Amino acid sequence: MGLRYLDTGAMYRALTWWLLAHGIDVDDRDAVAQHVADPVIEASTDPDDPWVMVDGRDVSAAIRTREVSGAVSAVAQVPQVRARLIAMQREIIARARAEGRGIVVEGRDIGTVVAPDAVVKVFLIASELARATRRTAELAADPAATVTTTQSEQARRDRMDAGQMVRAVDAVEIDSTMFALGDVIAMITDLATERADLPDTARTTR
Repeated sequence: MGLRYLDTGAMYRALTWWLLAHGIDVDDRDAVAQHVADPVIEASTDPDDPWVMVDGRDVSAAIRTREVSGAVSAVAQVPQVRARLIAMQREIIARARAEGRGIVVEGRDIGTVVAPDAVVKVFLIASELARATRRTAELAADPAATVTTTQSEQARRDRMDAGQMVRAVDAVEIDSTMFALGDVIAMITDLATERADLPDTARTTR
């Protein structure tokens, strides 16, 4: 559909990766706040070439490890972290709009906090087991990543992130548990075409 794309969770993961790499205790809020502005974080908005850079280093793969996954929720709860990254996200959104292009922004609190004026809001959910199974498939290279361990770790993050997991009143909820990826894409592109008056390219690209 010609839209840009931003994974805001990757930005939180990037900061978490930097803190871990520098030996900073992610459970020490004061320490995290003290270093929140130190790393230079950049995130691609090209859906065909997604990447995340920290201090000029591509950490796209490094931020997806179980170590980072287990620490990111603690980091994301620090107010100074949220203030910095939300400001960056809003700048990226504003830049996309200034260029006359829409942008898909993915994250737990986009429709309620980061971009409450978004034209199209989707609250995408799935069962715990479906989410864990999909995530485990992404971690296929890690022999310790089983569906059971992934589901347990996922539940812990959900509890810690509960404050950000709020559905906007004008968001459309889609339960993807029983649907294939292509079906979910079709639902969302149809919704975007209808709500945002975007070119109906979805029907020609499925």
